[in-house]
Amino acid sequence: MAVVLSIDAGTTGIRTLAIDEHGRVLRRAYREFTQYFPQPGWVEHDAEEIWSATVATLAEVARATEAAGETVACIGITNQRETVVVWSRRTGRPLHRAIVWQDRRTAADCDDRRETGLEPLVRERTGLVLDPYFSATKLAWLLREGGVEATPDLAFGTVDAWLLYRLTGGKVHATDPSNASRTMLYDIGAMQWSSELCTTFDVPESCLPEVRPSSGTFGVTEPDAAAGLTVPVSGIAGDQQAALFGQACFETGMAKNTYGTGSFVLVNLGAELPAPVDGLLTTVAWQVGADAPQYAMEGAIFVTGAAIQWLRDGLGIIGEAAEIGPLAESVPDTGGVTIVPAFTGLGSPYWDPYARGTILGITRGTGRAQLARAVVESMAYQTRDVVDAVADAAGIRLAELRVDGGASVMNVLCQLQADVLGVTVRRPAVQETTALGAAYLAGIAVGIWATPAEAANAWIEEASFTPSRSDVEVAAGLATWHRAVERARDWAH
Repeated sequence: MAVVLSIDAGTTGIRTLAIDEHGRVLRRAYREFTQYFPQPGWVEHDAEEIWSATVATLAEVARATEAAGETVACIGITNQRETVVVWSRRTGRPLHRAIVWQDRRTAADCDDRRETGLEPLVRERTGLVLDPYFSATKLAWLLREGGVEATPDLAFGTVDAWLLYRLTGGKVHATDPSNASRTMLYDIGAMQWSSELCTTFDVPESCLPEVRPSSGTFGVTEPDAAAGLTVPVSGIAGDQQAALFGQACFETGMAKNTYGTGSFVLVNLGAELPAPVDGLLTTVAWQVGADAPQYAMEGAIFVTGAAIQWLRDGLGIIGEAAEIGPLAESVPDTGGVTIVPAFTGLGSPYWDPYARGTILGITRGTGRAQLARAVVESMAYQTRDVVDAVADAAGIRLAELRVDGGASVMNVLCQLQADVLGVTVRRPAVQETTALGAAYLAGIAVGIWATPAEAANAWIEEASFTPSRSDVEVAAGLATWHRAVERARDWAH
């Protein structure tokens, strides 16, 4: 039996999975890597650590696959987006630590560029907003202040491009449109790098990767680099677009939310590229072979799962992340407490890099359980803000929301989300939808699945949650939430 190996290069670790033709996860391996915080608001990774974790997980899964008498047909890659890796073409070694998507060091640079009137051009060409979240100002910082020289030896990429380069022994420097569309350097209408934006950000086009369809052959792995494997890398997509694909949201108007370190709501827009909308991002969802690219509207919420980590590591309220669900369920409400987890600013629909986390409504009766429930409620309310913005912009009223990611295992969160949105929330049997999407894209390219529709047949529901709160109760909760958000905004300016 042939299987697809899917490399899921996340923000805190690397996961490699073996997935069969029925969309079942046969085996998996995981390695964490270090998070570096050299200054407040700065977040970095060591790209060599990312590579080492990738090789370790790939080798573990490849050995187990061989022992089971199965063969590897191809590899798919999905990755944390916007994170900037720069390396030497000559040596294949990183030239600086990777600057992570969460990093806010270029907030002032974005402000300065906004003052010059650059944002309308960025919105029109890229569908993004002028924000430090995206790659362009991070790369500009490396070239200006980070000691990286703009020579012909310089190679830039998001994490997918870095892993592809290493897996192919330095032979292939490429990415896909879903990742390119997150750099703030890619024209999503023309489907090519924007010379105008490269000039604006002082980025040499020579350092950029080639952009190839998300599903199609990128290159063949070198056995010395790829745990002995000589197989095609035939699928690449940014993690959130891959999750939309893995959730089988192939029809216009279908939507998913992934609750990870942050949360990302994506709605399939089909092949038509809409005009930019305030507070939301328009992004390339994927491109399958020579087909027209598919677009998505996205709301990026910076902190959801990271707030659970904060309860665990920062406050010591829980010992393990898995404790938050039962703790939040142990009380009927938050006791009037609202938490806005704007630890790295607020993303969609506010785009306020100067917002900061707030805890409001504390009384003497506030305890661990109320704080835990307030964090869970913040996930549901932030998602509602994004869904409302998408509905207003695209005229799409969600019929349902498909959910995945670590926090979606919490029934209390899924029920709260259904209540706050007023729609059914559906959770799939296979939670690793990000890796599944990359596997589908890779497998379609080599004929394991003939079409996305065939891959969609593997999607199975594990649980669904229907709304149970009254409209009056939901409206009151939203009003309180929005009062709290206003107090969090512009705090650090």
